Amino acid sequence: MSTTELAKGYEPAGVEARWRAFWEESRAFTPDVERACSAKASNYSIVIPPPNVTGALHMGHALNITLQDILCRHMRQRGKNVLWIPGTDHAGIATQNVVERRLLAEGVRREDLGREEFVRRVWQWKEEYGGRILNQIRRLGASVDWTRERFTMDEGLSQAVREVFVRLYEEGLVYRGKYLVNWCPRCHTALADDEVEYAPARSTLYHLRYPLAEGDGFVTIATVRPETMLGDTAVAVHPEDERYQHLIGKKVRLPLVDRLIPIIADAYVDPEFGTGCLKVTPGHDMNDWELGRKHGLEIVSVIDDHGRMNASVPEAYQGLSAQECRARVVEDLRAMGLVAAQEPYENKVSQCYRCKTVIEPYVSEQWFVAVKPLAAKARAAVEDGRTQIFPESWTKTYFHWLDNIRDWCISRQLWWGHRIPVWTCAACGEVIVSREDPTACRCGSTDLQQDEDVLDTWFSSALWPFSTMGWPEKTPELTAFYPTSILVTGFDILFFWVARMMMMGLHFMNEVPFHDVYIHALVRDEHGKKMSKSTGNVIDPLEMIDKYGCDALRFTLASFAAMGRDIKLSEARIEGYRHFINKIWNAARFTLMHVDGTEPEFAPDKSLSLPHRWILHRLEILKKEFCEHIDAYRFNDAAQSIYTFIWHEFCDWYLELIKPELQSDDAQVRGMARSCLRQVLAETLMVAHPLIPFVTQEIWSALPVFDMEDLALRPYPEARPQCLDSEAQAQMTLVQGVITAVRTIRAELGIAPAAWLSVLVRAEGADAALIEAQERAIQTLARVRDVTVDAAVVPPKVCASAVVAGCEVFVPLSGVVDFAAEIARLTKELAKLEKELAAVTKKLANAAFRANAPAEVVAKEEAKAAEWSAKQEALLAMRQRLETFAQEEG
Repeated sequence: MSTTELAKGYEPAGVEARWRAFWEESRAFTPDVERACSAKASNYSIVIPPPNVTGALHMGHALNITLQDILCRHMRQRGKNVLWIPGTDHAGIATQNVVERRLLAEGVRREDLGREEFVRRVWQWKEEYGGRILNQIRRLGASVDWTRERFTMDEGLSQAVREVFVRLYEEGLVYRGKYLVNWCPRCHTALADDEVEYAPARSTLYHLRYPLAEGDGFVTIATVRPETMLGDTAVAVHPEDERYQHLIGKKVRLPLVDRLIPIIADAYVDPEFGTGCLKVTPGHDMNDWELGRKHGLEIVSVIDDHGRMNASVPEAYQGLSAQECRARVVEDLRAMGLVAAQEPYENKVSQCYRCKTVIEPYVSEQWFVAVKPLAAKARAAVEDGRTQIFPESWTKTYFHWLDNIRDWCISRQLWWGHRIPVWTCAACGEVIVSREDPTACRCGSTDLQQDEDVLDTWFSSALWPFSTMGWPEKTPELTAFYPTSILVTGFDILFFWVARMMMMGLHFMNEVPFHDVYIHALVRDEHGKKMSKSTGNVIDPLEMIDKYGCDALRFTLASFAAMGRDIKLSEARIEGYRHFINKIWNAARFTLMHVDGTEPEFAPDKSLSLPHRWILHRLEILKKEFCEHIDAYRFNDAAQSIYTFIWHEFCDWYLELIKPELQSDDAQVRGMARSCLRQVLAETLMVAHPLIPFVTQEIWSALPVFDMEDLALRPYPEARPQCLDSEAQAQMTLVQGVITAVRTIRAELGIAPAAWLSVLVRAEGADAALIEAQERAIQTLARVRDVTVDAAVVPPKVCASAVVAGCEVFVPLSGVVDFAAEIARLTKELAKLEKELAAVTKKLANAAFRANAPAEVVAKEEAKAAEWSAKQEALLAMRQRLETFAQEEG
C-alpha cells in the first residue's frame, strides 16, 4: 500500500481480514524450533486454554485471548522465540449432548445407532462445526501458530492420554473401585467434585422421629431429604453432647423400613444444627460415606442411576422419583405421628455443571486417580516459587483445594471421549491395561471386552502443556518450549484445570508446566452484574468487532484489565475507544501529509527544538514503562500509558506545536521536523502494536522509507538514553501550564473560542526567557494576540489570573467578556439546575424509593445528586466572581 492509499476514514473490516490472511499465509507466528533449541533462555511459550469444540466466543474468551496475544506479540518484539499453541477440547459431556439432541430431532437415539456409528457421527459433527470457535479466535487477531493447532482427541494427544493412564496404573495411582460419586441422572455419568455447581434453594427442613428399639422414646433427626432415610444405616450424635450420651451404642427402629440401626458417636456431628442428631446414609451423601467407612456401616443404595427409587425400598415407593418419594414418605410418617416439625430452610443444591440437573450421590464402580501424592508436589511448586500465581490472593484458594482434595473420579459413562484402555478376559477374568489394543489374553482367549467408559475430559486437558508438544516422544518442541512461560486463564478453572496440569506436569515431566499463572478478571456488565443470556445483558464480542473494529474491543478490554478487579463493560466504552483508534488514524494521515521518504536521517541531539526534545523524552519514558507494565501483568497501566501518550502528548500537543516548523521556509528546520515526526510515529506504532495490531500494521505499511516488513516481527524500539531530557520536560511543563491556564480561563468565563486575548506573565530569569522563546506556540495554541513577559508586570484591575510553576498569568477581561450577559446566563443555568437538584433530592429522601428501587438505580440517583451539587457550587462561585469583575469594571 502506498502513502496515497491510506483511506480518509479507518474501516477495520477489510484491514483486519487482509492482515489476518497475510500473517497466517506467511506463517509469521511459527517459530524456528531449531534455533529455539539452541537458545532456550530466549524462548517464550503459551498454550491456549482450549475452548470446548462446541463453544462460541464470549467476552471472557475475548479478554483471555487479548491478554495472551499482547504478551506474545510484545515478547516477539523483545527478541523471544515465541510459541503460542492453539487448540480445542473434545468436551465429552457437552459434545455428546449436542449430537444426541440433533439425533433426537431426527427421531433417533444413540442406542439405535450403536457406539461405533454414534462416535462416527460425532466426528462428522466436529469436522462440520468444530472449527467455529477457532475461526472466531482468528477474528481477535490471535498471533498463534496455526500450523500446530491441536485437538484433545488427535492421534498424538490420544497416545499421550493412554500412556499417562497406563503409567499411573502401573504405579498404583490409578485404581478401580466402588465409591460414592456425584451422579448426573440426565447425562447418565459420574462427575468429579469440581464439576458440581451449587445453586441456592428454598427447601424444607423436616424433624423426623426414629423410635428407640428398646423401651419408649425417640431420637429426632433433621433432614431436607426424607426420601433417603430409607437407606439410613445409623444415627450419629456428638460424643460430648450430654443430651444423647446415654443413647450411644443403642439402636433405633428405622420407620417405614423396620430396620434396626445403631446410634454412633462422632465429632463430625454439629450439635448446634437441627436437633443434634444426624441421620447417616452412606449410599447417598458424601460426608455420610466417610462416616460409614470410618464406622464400618452397611451401605444401602435406594436411588438408581435414573434418579428413581430402586428395589431396596418398600414396594410402595419403588419407581418414584426422588421428589415424588419425598412427598410420599413425609405423608406416611405424618400419619404415623413421626413428623415432629417442619420449617423453611435455605440451602445449596448440587447441580451438574453442564445440564443443571440435581446431582444424586450414587455408589458405582468407577476409575480413580489417587491424587494426594501428586497434589503435594503441586502445592510445593507454588510454595517454593517455581510457579507464581497472579494475583497472589488466589494462592490461598489453590492451597485450600489441594489440602482438601479427594481422589479424582476419572471415568465417565459416555461414548464420546478417550475410551479407558482396560480389557477383561471373558475366559479367565484377567484385567489387561495396555498401551496397545491387546489381541489375546495370556490364557489364550481372544474374547476380550474393553471397558465401556471414557476418561474425564479434564484428564486429557491436564496433559495439554506437554501433550501438545509431542509427548511422550522427545520432541524439539518439548526441549525448547517446556515448561511454558505463563498460563492465562479464568479463576473458574483454577481447580478443574490449573491444579491438575501442575500435578501431571510435575509427575511426568519433572518440571512445572508453567512459570506464571495469571488469573484474569470476570467481564461483567456496566452495573457489575454477571453477563447471562437469561438476564439479557450479554455483550457479544463478534458484534462489537463488526461494529467498532477488533482494535477498539481489544484496547477496551486491556484498559480495564486491572489485576484482581472485575471489568465493568459497556458498549459505550468500546465506542469510546473506537474514537481513540480514529485519533491514531487521523494523526497518521496528518503525518503522511508531511513525510514522503525524502526526510534527512533521524539524528536526535540537543539542537532540536523544545517540542521535539520533549516528545522524544516522553517516548523514552513510554518505551520503558510499557515494558515494565507488561512484565508485571499490569495490562491496564500499559494501555493507559499508550492512550495518554498518543492522545494527549503526541496528538494534542506535539502535532500542534510542530505545525509551524512543518510549514517553515527554512528547509533544514522543516526537514528536521519531518524526520523527527516520522520516527516518533513509527516507534509509537511499534510500542502500541501488541494492543492494537491491525491499525498499527496498516499505518506501518503506508509509512515511507520503512520497509514493508511485517510490523509484528519488528523488534521493540531500542532505548535512546541520550533522548532522556528532564530539562525539556520541565520547560514543556511550564509552557503547557501557561497555555492550559489561558484555555481554562476562556472556558470558565464563557469567552468565545474565536476571541483573541492578551496575556501578561509575571516571570523572571530562565522562565521569562522560555516563555518569550515559546511565544508563538502560546499564541497559536491559546489563541492569544500578544504575550507580555516582565518580572514587574502590573495587571489591570479587571482580569483573571492563575499561577503556573511560580509564574503568574493574567488575562485582561475588559472588552472581552460581557459580564452582564454572562451573569444572566449563569443565573438561568442555576435556576434550571436548582429545579433538577430539588427533584432528585426529593426522590432520594423517599424511604419507599430507597427500599424498593434496584441498588444500581439508587446509586445512579445519588451520583446525579453529588454531581449536580458540585456543579451548583462551582457556578455560584463563578457568578460571584463575575459580579465582582462587573463592579470593578463599572
